[in-house]
Amino acid sequence: MKLSHLKTQLANNTTLDFWIKNTNIQLPTHFHITEMGIVQKHFIDCGGTIRQDNRITFQLWVADDISHQLSAKKALKIIEITEKNWQNQFPNLAEWEIEVEYQTETIGKYTLEFENNIFWLVPTQTACLAQDQCGINTQETTNQTTQKIKKDLATLTTTLKTETACCGGKCC
Repeated sequence: MKLSHLKTQLANNTTLDFWIKNTNIQLPTHFHITEMGIVQKHFIDCGGTIRQDNRITFQLWVADDISHQLSAKKALKIIEITEKNWQNQFPNLAEWEIEVEYQTETIGKYTLEFENNIFWLVPTQTACLAQDQCGINTQETTNQTTQKIKKDLATLTTTLKTETACCGGKCC
């Protein structure tokens, strides 16, 4: 979800109802937004491609203080104040994707969706960004999850010894 879409949903709702997608976990209604940040990630994938990813992050935190609940209007005000401070530095901010950090067993990173008046935290997954160069069959993977493929260990060892295996020696 882009920041512009989040702002539209907050403007049209009075409450903030957050759930973690595909679980029965609802965030307590007394969560806080402890920070709104900008993350600019510059990296090189395993195929040697230089990449950049710009995101807006929100960190959600639950404290013992159950008497304070964040309303949609208050969350929108936090965003607007932050945007005002960053408007000269980041003029395209409204079109950046959102990433939400929330404490579970560890700090989880989620994308954000909105459906039926509920904000859904969608767990993120790691993936190879250079599958075509690493010899990964993209038909064996899905959008968000990678299924384990059983391989004969003897065949795999032989394959790894060849020069063309594993990105032609470019990575891994």
